[in-house]
Amino acid sequence: MRLNEVTYTDATPVDSYGPNFFRIGGELHQGAVLTGPKGTGPWGGYADSASLLALTGEVDVLFLGTGAEIAYIPATLREMLEEAGLGIEVMNSPAACRTYNVLLSEGRRIALAALPVV
Repeated sequence: MRLNEVTYTDATPVDSYGPNFFRIGGELHQGAVLTGPKGTGPWGGYADSASLLALTGEVDVLFLGTGAEIAYIPATLREMLEEAGLGIEVMNSPAACRTYNVLLSEGRRIALAALPVV
């Protein structure tokens, strides 16, 4: 088996997640989180569309983790993000974290907004 060391550029990977927390770049974050090229911080959930819209022009795709199970996001939120030209991929938070890490290691312009698994 061949192992390759992964180098991340301007954003940090998700190290782990669990009941109501995410560990990103070695730092523990309680509750919902938003991470990308501008750093990592709390996210107010679906009602916090302003922080997601602020990613417009900075990232090509936003991975939106819906918690332990995949769920529909509010139609108004999806419409706002699509009208702003922000690609959005909705999946459960574990899958969103894994996908974010893989594409981050490829140097893609991405961000992750995730609700915790509870």
